[in-house]
Amino acid sequence: MKVINTKFKGLKIIKQKNNFDFRGSLRETHNQKIVNYNNFIFEYCTSSKKNVLRGFHFQTKFKQAKFVSVLKGKILDCVIDLRNNSRTFGKVFKIILSDKNCLSLYIPEGFAHAYYSYDKLNIVYYKLSNYYKPNFENGIIWNDKDLRIKWPNKKPKISKKDKKLMTFKKFCKINKKL
Repeated sequence: MKVINTKFKGLKIIKQKNNFDFRGSLRETHNQKIVNYNNFIFEYCTSSKKNVLRGFHFQTKFKQAKFVSVLKGKILDCVIDLRNNSRTFGKVFKIILSDKNCLSLYIPEGFAHAYYSYDKLNIVYYKLSNYYKPNFENGIIWNDKDLRIKWPNKKPKISKKDKKLMTFKKFCKINKKL
């Protein structure tokens, strides 16, 4: 495993090693000696079909750091820095995560998270620093014009809930950042 820092404070890419032989593969997804984020208390796994876009999601209270890995498939993982005092506030970071490239992303608290699924079946595994609290869940609309995100598909499959998320400007007004 190798940790790669990004230009966003605390946001890290983790390069994992996939060991192959005639039986298949073995991939070390977390090693606390190398990636010392010992505050993870909750884990879950999602599966998404091709052209599905989930997000941007975050919790207003009980914020969550996330460690995101793709066990099968390929996704475009995308985050927005929502930390008020950050020099990268409002900036977007994108990365391809897949079972082939063995990259994972550590996302510190204070980011909104979304991903777009490329393959027929995409299995995404999360480790989180806090429990899911639906009463404090919020989000930013995936196609916000101010964020200028180029998604692979202009008409992805999106949940009804995600279609109703707020704009980044509204988020800023609520948080008095404008």
